[in-house]
Amino acid sequence: MTQSGNKTEPNMLPVRDEVQGPPKFLLWGVIVLFVLFVTGFFAGIWIFNNVFTTGQQERVIGIVPIMEVFQQSNPTPSGGVIPTPALSGSGDALDLLTMPIGNPTATAENQAASDNVSLPTNTPLPTNTPLPTNTPLPTNTPLPADGDASANPLPSSAFANVPNAHRNNGFAWSQQTWNNCGPATITTALSFFGWQENQEYAKNQLRPNREDKNVSPDELANFVNEESGVRSLVRVGGTIDLMKALIAQGFPVIVERGMYFEAYDWVGHYQALVAYDDSQSGFFAYDSFLGDGSAGEGVLQPYLELDGTWRHFNRTFIVVYHPEEEAQLRSIMGELWDANRAAEIAAGVAQVEASLNIDDAYAWHNLGSSLTTLGRHEEASRAFDRSMALETLPWRMLWYQFGLFESYYNVGRYDEIISLANANLNSTPELEESYYWRALAYQGLGETGSALSDLRTALRYNPNFEVARTALDSMQ
Repeated sequence: MTQSGNKTEPNMLPVRDEVQGPPKFLLWGVIVLFVLFVTGFFAGIWIFNNVFTTGQQERVIGIVPIMEVFQQSNPTPSGGVIPTPALSGSGDALDLLTMPIGNPTATAENQAASDNVSLPTNTPLPTNTPLPTNTPLPTNTPLPADGDASANPLPSSAFANVPNAHRNNGFAWSQQTWNNCGPATITTALSFFGWQENQEYAKNQLRPNREDKNVSPDELANFVNEESGVRSLVRVGGTIDLMKALIAQGFPVIVERGMYFEAYDWVGHYQALVAYDDSQSGFFAYDSFLGDGSAGEGVLQPYLELDGTWRHFNRTFIVVYHPEEEAQLRSIMGELWDANRAAEIAAGVAQVEASLNIDDAYAWHNLGSSLTTLGRHEEASRAFDRSMALETLPWRMLWYQFGLFESYYNVGRYDEIISLANANLNSTPELEESYYWRALAYQGLGETGSALSDLRTALRYNPNFEVARTALDSMQ
């Protein structure tokens, strides 16, 4: 019999509560945070490369090394050479190779030959002699005028007595800080005389703007003459034999070279030479970038290798000396004591080198630089035209050397100055010298407003840039 009210239901699974996911606002919050992170990451990289200066980038990399992966190098012009504007000059410069320059008795052939002498071998360096310590720097005394006739002794015979090797002791080396090659190297040279200030002191005087890419040899020499009790001078047309003679007589010397460091394009660089050894056919340099050697002996710089890149700067050198050693220094330097005569000799060497290879852009540029020093601006401009037309000079060349700007200015080639200055400033905006020369060109074109703006910018980057201040005062 079926019981209608007591029907048994089949077994049923219990009903579970519905599983709840995370709140929707939390999910969207995660998505928003992820988008913000990605956006911020790429914005940070863009700011790092397009807003930060190179010095600021280096400081960031010091804190967060991975950022070096995202660092973009300076824009390198096509081919790694100076972008060349249309030149208004004729370009005919071969006659410059045979024109008379100066004293015919001091031939360029003699100078060129001095770099190819047979060097003696197996001559050990002499035993190091300690430098006296705690000797106070002498009181500042006036420098002689370069044009003084007494500053032109007969050519020296000092080279005949130069030993096969010599080392000067007492230099203090330090690793350069950012862009601080010049101040670090002049500090090293001054340390030989007991100078106690560090490279930051020199930096604050010479390049108060951290991003300043260049301190000229004249600025370094002026710093020595104004800040210390010793003296310094700058000349072009140096030789390997002269550097050896100066070192052998205890004079600190600095050379300016074009260098290709690992992972870097061509750059201008200073080195303090502290020793030489003919058995190793080279100098030993205290180099603010490369170091002071494994045991403080200096970094070996083979004679021919050094000269090959020294010529990029017309073989410019700086000598630092005690005022009471001036007569001795004059006797060693001979005709190079006089700045104009040094430029004549350097021009003669450039003539020889360009004659041996008429496509040698450095030789033509050196000829132009020397002629600029001599005030022969029309001839200098033609030499520069030739060097530029060869389209092989490294793109940073006009960061460091300004003879081309000076001679183009003096012959009224203002548009070309502006074009070349623009090329410099497109690669880096912190070149006060480019603003200065562009300002003078603007002034020549009657664009006074642009000239004043550029001079103010130059002084903002370097308040100690006195020629820009003088130009600005004269325009206002």
